Amino acid sequence: MNQAGAKGEKATHALRPQALGSKPKRLTIRELLQPHVPALSLGLLAVIGEGAANLLEPWPLKIVLDDVFKTRQVHGWLNRLIYSAVGYDKIAILKFACIAVLAIAVLDAICSYAEKYLTTSVGQWVTHDLRRVLYSHIQRLSLAYHDHKQTGDLISRVTSDIDAIQSFITTGLLSTLINVITLVGMVTVMFYINWRFTLIALSVAPVLFMIVYTYTRRIKKASRAVRKKEGEIVSVIEEVLGSIRVVKAFAREDYELRRLEEESLEGVEINLRARGLKAKLTPIVQIIVAVGTCLVLWFGTRMVLSTTLSAGSLIVFILYLGKMYKPMQELSKMTDAYSKAAVGYERIQEVLQTDKEVKDLPRSRPAPRFRGQIEFEHVHFYYTQDTPILKDVSFKVEAGQVAALVGPTGAGKTTIISLIPRFYDPISGTVKIDGTDIKDG
Repeated sequence: MNQAGAKGEKATHALRPQALGSKPKRLTIRELLQPHVPALSLGLLAVIGEGAANLLEPWPLKIVLDDVFKTRQVHGWLNRLIYSAVGYDKIAILKFACIAVLAIAVLDAICSYAEKYLTTSVGQWVTHDLRRVLYSHIQRLSLAYHDHKQTGDLISRVTSDIDAIQSFITTGLLSTLINVITLVGMVTVMFYINWRFTLIALSVAPVLFMIVYTYTRRIKKASRAVRKKEGEIVSVIEEVLGSIRVVKAFAREDYELRRLEEESLEGVEINLRARGLKAKLTPIVQIIVAVGTCLVLWFGTRMVLSTTLSAGSLIVFILYLGKMYKPMQELSKMTDAYSKAAVGYERIQEVLQTDKEVKDLPRSRPAPRFRGQIEFEHVHFYYTQDTPILKDVSFKVEAGQVAALVGPTGAGKTTIISLIPRFYDPISGTVKIDGTDIKDG
């Protein structure tokens, strides 16, 4: 017999809530993003365009320094391309460089707008899908789960944790890809210009990577503790506001205030520890970036003076270096958003993978119209193993018969009533309606 409840509405999106009788499974990132592949594909094209604009941005300045000012005679494919297109006239080359600056800026603006619009759209739809699936699953979990789970914590998972995932998708998903493409492209171009100088410029990269990696793990752990404490605070507030009449009747306002203060102070301490880790990371990265820039200035200027490197190439290196470390810095800042999203995803998965204690059998069917006969056969039940509530209970109530359950508090009256609509299943024994086991239908 299927559990009571209205049929789920027809899904408006490709991601559907789990069926009532299905086993809980892990909701993967692929399943979340699959309905949005077209938008993400366009976003990927925008990312490639934005990365290309970032790579091309310093080159008009190099053209001006090397071909207009003629700091040294330069030969290469770029110079041959410019000479074949506009000739050797310096004013014509300057016009070409100015047009290139405008074209690169327009390309960057269009791609940046498309990337931000598409990621915002995908983030909103993923949030909608995920919230609908999670809310549907929470409603279908057995009462035994809700008896032992704080309501405020579940509210936090449906709201704050999903918002953290949305924030990461909106601000970090394709932005991280842009930073990666920019880094790879810049390193490739720098090696093409001068591989020895590139090794000097990248000498600080391993140290930077290790620091970012170490701090990311520590920040993620701290963020998990912050999320847990936020859920506990919401639970305290929800509990008090839900029973505000009782609180006022027994004048417990001061006691409840102290409870909230204790939870809030613990939250402040945990948040400060997490924020301290995040605050340390960016200055450390900035110092390492400054060391790398000093190395580039020192060795690059000496190479220009010795005519082994053009001034335009040095400018490209310096601008690339600033742009290259900026994505590293952005990636280090993204650890906060990523950590919150990862912790939120873990907490959501914890709920989605929780199995229902009250399960329909594979051959179950919709309940027919009841006549009303109720029968318990040797029913045993407990909420906790050390406290049995019902022990070998058997009785039969005929259809139309009036029956009363009488007994002291804790005797099992409410439990018996709860077993009939299958809020819980008996540990052993059978509950029948109209002669049919309610598990079987």
